[in-house]
Amino acid sequence: MSNFKVKVVQTRGNSFENGLKIGTHYKNNPILASLKSITKPEIDYENMKSIFTAYSPHLLDELEGLSESIGISLNRTASLFSGYDLPRVEAMGCSALITNEYYVRNYDFSPLFYDGLFTLTQSTSSYASAGYNLQGIGRHDGVNEHGLVVGLHFVNNNEHAKGMSAWTTIRMILDTCSTVNEAISLLKEIPHSASYNFSMGDPKGNLAVVETSPEKILIRDQVDSLSCTNHFQHEMHVHKNRQSIDSSVTRDQYMQDLMKVGLSQYDLFEKFSSKYSPLFYRNYDELFGTLHTFSYSFKNGIVLTAIAQSEQLFEVDFKEWVRGNGIRDVILEGKIENR
Repeated sequence: MSNFKVKVVQTRGNSFENGLKIGTHYKNNPILASLKSITKPEIDYENMKSIFTAYSPHLLDELEGLSESIGISLNRTASLFSGYDLPRVEAMGCSALITNEYYVRNYDFSPLFYDGLFTLTQSTSSYASAGYNLQGIGRHDGVNEHGLVVGLHFVNNNEHAKGMSAWTTIRMILDTCSTVNEAISLLKEIPHSASYNFSMGDPKGNLAVVETSPEKILIRDQVDSLSCTNHFQHEMHVHKNRQSIDSSVTRDQYMQDLMKVGLSQYDLFEKFSSKYSPLFYRNYDELFGTLHTFSYSFKNGIVLTAIAQSEQLFEVDFKEWVRGNGIRDVILEGKIENR
């Protein structure tokens, strides 16, 4: 068993200034070596720039801030942190349940490729948001000031293409979209590099799972609740699933059963975060261990999160934070325990 930490960071300012502050976390951090191992030494910067310019130009400024803070070239920063034109990434597992009241999800992968950063950010050129960083500017999951919450779920990389990573795509959604419908519209335009589900909801009661691949975008929506794991369920997409999806199907069925019980946000959070839960995995050596649980209440704007096997529940009134009421600096502490 090993100790596990995540730093909670607050940034307010323009995108360049936010990049400067976030960069201090990555400078001389072992995560840089991990990022170098899964990224290309160089990417087509101009092509990446054209996509960012079209959908989230402020992120170019954030990359410049990262570049200056870490002390590496802008082109190298883009290859490490932009999420564009990545080689195939190994499988990751995630489970989410969305209702009209709240969103709850687990993120499962390896601590070797985990940024260890939860950022609340407010930029002068985008919506404020809160979520777990992935590859610097990207997000595993998060919520923005309009209460739009989004999370990613890996499905397959057999059709891998030159495009945007799911985590940078989530950041673009949080920064520029205020509703599920706007997020769906953006997902239909962005070039995707692999097959992912995006689970999402907003305070207007809109819920959706968007099944994306480099080839096609399909939507699953429902009035009251939705569950999402790591396989496509739309009949026109199921042929794209991996050969073995037993774990994904089992987790999805467990969450569907939970929907029938009518649990509170806190009770449902416990069903996800407890190490005894069927949704909690400890196969870290196989890149499938639970690293964090994230939840958001559409009604009261409360963010709940905890990292693996932590006794520390981090709770923040995100609406109040957006209004300018900051929180104390926090380091979340948990444990990584392989089976």
